[in-house]
Amino acid sequence: MVSIRYGLPLAIFILGCVLLIVDGGGTTGWEGFFMATGAAIAVLLLNLFFRLGASGDREREAEEAARDHYSRTGRWPDEDPDAR
Repeated sequence: MVSIRYGLPLAIFILGCVLLIVDGGGTTGWEGFFMATGAAIAVLLLNLFFRLGASGDREREAEEAARDHYSRTGRWPDEDPDAR
């Protein structure tokens, strides 16, 4: 998973650097470098947004489990049972 998460954007960025070096700093090399860099950043951001969305699912599941616990016992899971 780490190789896809970080290795793929790194490989895309390195490909852009290779395009720049092979062209010798010409216009096409710079265009390829910037396109590859943009694609690498896009892959990193896509991964970040996906992970943020997945963490929201875990929070909703934890909230639902806490509500189920409350409906069974009449108290929240983090509530002190001696407080009543």
